[in-house]
Amino acid sequence: MGFKEWIIPQEKYFFLLLSRQSDIVLKCVQALSDLVRDPRDLAAKSMAIKEIESEGDGIVHEVVELLNKTFVTPIDHDDLSKLTQRMDDVIDYMDASAVRIRSYEIREIPVTMIDLVDVLMKQVEELHAAIHGLSHMHKSNDLLERCVEINRLENVADDITHSAVAGLFKLDDIKMIIKLKEIYELLEEATDHCEDVADVVKDVVIKNA
Repeated sequence: MGFKEWIIPQEKYFFLLLSRQSDIVLKCVQALSDLVRDPRDLAAKSMAIKEIESEGDGIVHEVVELLNKTFVTPIDHDDLSKLTQRMDDVIDYMDASAVRIRSYEIREIPVTMIDLVDVLMKQVEELHAAIHGLSHMHKSNDLLERCVEINRLENVADDITHSAVAGLFKLDDIKMIIKLKEIYELLEEATDHCEDVADVVKDVVIKNA
């Protein structure tokens, strides 16, 4: 058991780790938003996101290690595992999107792609607040409302993606169509995984009501 786990009650330490991970998800989407709004230095900005992704992996490993040696957990063992894995998925898809933008040297980011990242940002902000609120389960209505909003925003992201991909086929550059379509789909996957996190939060709230 590490020093932090020794001085912080284990119940609170799990919530602390989840909150730290949600901080990293928020930091990642903020970095991605900066990249799509100002793609002049793709290499450095993409590398910064990769470093954030690595930071997130560290939290995942710490949670998994703690779960493996803890019998009694503040919320369901499986739900804790799902929460950290789903948040890690969100980060991974944001990182993959940034890697593709850099690798494909997309210097002019379509407005609809920026709109999609904006929706992702709103989802992550709701997710961040929900994860931080898990240690205050008495505010269950607030948590459930945030989950509903994340799900609503996922539908908005779907609409943006479908419209944007359909519009790509009006372009003459086949290679660019393929590149942009892949990036849109990766971003849309990130929004899907935000919804996955929200679904787990909702389950946790219902189980502990």
